Amino acid sequence: MHVPDGFINAPVSVAAGVAAGAAVALSLRGARRELDERTAPLAGLVAAFIFAVQMLNFPVAAGTSGHLLGGALAAILVGPYTGVLCVSVVLLMQGILFADGGLTALGVNITVMGVVTVVVAYAIFRALLGILPPTRRSVTAAAFAGALLSVPAAAAAFTAVYAIGGTTDVAIGKVFTAMVGVHVLIGIGEAVITAATVGAVIAVRPDLVHGARGLSAPLKLRVGGELVDAPAAAAAPVAARSTRKVWATGLVTALVLAGFVSYYASASPDGLEKVAADKGIDAKVEDHAAADSPLADYGVKNVDDARLSGGLAGVIGVGVTVVAGTGIFWAVRRRRTGELTATSVSAG
Repeated sequence: MHVPDGFINAPVSVAAGVAAGAAVALSLRGARRELDERTAPLAGLVAAFIFAVQMLNFPVAAGTSGHLLGGALAAILVGPYTGVLCVSVVLLMQGILFADGGLTALGVNITVMGVVTVVVAYAIFRALLGILPPTRRSVTAAAFAGALLSVPAAAAAFTAVYAIGGTTDVAIGKVFTAMVGVHVLIGIGEAVITAATVGAVIAVRPDLVHGARGLSAPLKLRVGGELVDAPAAAAAPVAARSTRKVWATGLVTALVLAGFVSYYASASPDGLEKVAADKGIDAKVEDHAAADSPLADYGVKNVDDARLSGGLAGVIGVGVTVVAGTGIFWAVRRRRTGELTATSVSAG
């Protein structure tokens, strides 16, 4: 659902940029309460994973594909404020390096794909957890529902922005029906990916899932042929448990998805591209300012082999995103008292 330059006029693009900037500023403050030394690197990994999975377009209807938006996944794994930042980092990397999503439309994309998806998904997620039993299955089910509804909500948000600042004269009712209709189908894919990822992480390290805080992962012992929970004292303290294995596994997974699996992604236009072509929204689309980038269109310039070119671009994208994201999240993380004291002494 990356909006290119030319879909939305300049005044509304500027207004969306201001709104997105305010949301990012608020999220930077809020993320400090969600991040610490353990979770900051994992947030960078979540951003890289979203980048990788967004390269995997999946077919949803005749001649149409979809891809993960990632707001729901990020919000549930690392928190809503950090989730907005994760998606924003991904969109920034895609726009600057890969000419994906217009630069003048960056504010629109952050607002629609980042803020709207996170707010809607996390609100639904929390509402469902308030009525479901406090179990891991409930977290996974709530993640599925939140992700499912966040995608058509983003499509509706784009339609609202287009109704105010669209550069072509197209009936809004037709745009709304087409956008929400196809993105309901894409939302199913988003929900499956989100639930599967959250379920996989929560099965081994529920302490690393922001939305699952309060759930425990008791050690299982086999007694008389049956698995029973070990005494609570037998489990390692959460703060003492290393995240390196999870981080390494996640990074390898992202690299494989972006560097290899992405070659087999659907080549059909995504939901917005299809609706834009069918309804004439793209009549005034503009060339991307980064169209001459060495990585434009997710390929490495002067590398003729399509598989190698796309794979290298994906690996580079994952690497740049994880470094940029981790750097940002490490800078805004909540610092320990001793670290703050040392910093103050050094500054003095």
